[in-house]
Amino acid sequence: MTTGAPTSPYTARPRRSRLRRYLPLGIAAWLVLEIWLLTLVAGAAGGLAVFLLIVAGLVAGSVVIKRAGRRAFQSLNEALQRGGSPERGGGNGLMMLGGLLLMIPGLLSDVAGLLLLVPPVQKAVGRFTESALDKRLRRAAPGSLGDAFQQARIHRPDGKVVQGEVIREDRPDAGEQRPPLTR
Repeated sequence: MTTGAPTSPYTARPRRSRLRRYLPLGIAAWLVLEIWLLTLVAGAAGGLAVFLLIVAGLVAGSVVIKRAGRRAFQSLNEALQRGGSPERGGGNGLMMLGGLLLMIPGLLSDVAGLLLLVPPVQKAVGRFTESALDKRLRRAAPGSLGDAFQQARIHRPDGKVVQGEVIREDRPDAGEQRPPLTR
C-alpha cells in the first residue's frame, strides 16, 4: 500500500550547464595542443631546450607567486595597522594565477602566465572578471549562494563586523516579563 502521488518512472534530469559540458573537452584540447607544441620545439631546438624551458617556467612561476604573496601580506598588514581594509585592485590574485600558469609545463600556459604579469592586461582581466561576477550575482535566484553574497554586500558594504555583547543593566521587577533580546 502506497500513499501520496504516484511517481513517474521518467524523472527529468537537471540540465547541465555549458561550462560543465564543454570544460573537459576544452582541457583535453589544451593538453593536446601543449604536447604538440612541446614536440615541435623539441624537434627544432632539442630535448634539452624543452627541459630548460620547463625548468625556467617552474622557477619563474615560483618566484612570481612568492613575490605576489609577500606583497599581498604586506598590503594586509598595512591595512590592519591603519584599521581599514586592504585596497582593491592590487592585482595580487591575477599575479598569483600568472605564476601558477608559468609553473604548469607547457608553452601556451607560459604565454598566458606572462600575459597576466603585464599590468594593463591585469587591469583589463580584473575589470572583466569583476563585471562578469557582478552580473552573475545580480541574476542569482533568491535563496542561492549568490543571493547570500549579494545580501552581505548590501547590508555590510565596508565588510566591517563589530563584535560585542549586550549587557542589560536594569533589573526587571519580580512579576514583570521582558521580551528576549534576540528573536
